[in-house]
Amino acid sequence: MSATKPQTDSFEDSLAELEALVDRMESGDLTLDESLQAFERGIALTRTCQQALQAAEQRVEILTSDRPDATTEAFEDDA
Repeated sequence: MSATKPQTDSFEDSLAELEALVDRMESGDLTLDESLQAFERGIALTRTCQQALQAAEQRVEILTSDRPDATTEAFEDDA
């Protein structure tokens, strides 16, 4: 599997893989080359997750656009 080619996994699978990569990188046990490969894969997974979230947001907008009583609000992260 190429480090730059994300698989067509679900959003949840991609996010779980990304979290596992972050844990591995934070452990400090990877070589420089392994860290670079993990970073490269992480960037690809991040882009995949961002695209999935944007697509979901667009679907919500489309589904609620024909309802005058439906409103959307910006998500506020409490973290």
